[in-house]
Amino acid sequence: MLLSEMKEGQAGVISRVGGNGALRRRILEMGILKGSEIYIEKYAPLQDPLELIVKGYHLSLRVEEAAQITVTDVK
Repeated sequence: MLLSEMKEGQAGVISRVGGNGALRRRILEMGILKGSEIYIEKYAPLQDPLELIVKGYHLSLRVEEAAQITVTDVK
């Protein structure tokens, strides 16, 4: 499942970080790494961006960026 398809309150484990170039590097530098647990805190009123919790801190991503990340073990 893609990170952008998850609903508020869902949690999962990152299985793949896609993208290329600067975008992929930026996502990895923010701590979104394979095997990290991730929790969807909430979506903005117009559904973009989304706020998530990874490694104990809050992070906002655009939906198009979240679509590059694959998540498994969604609870």
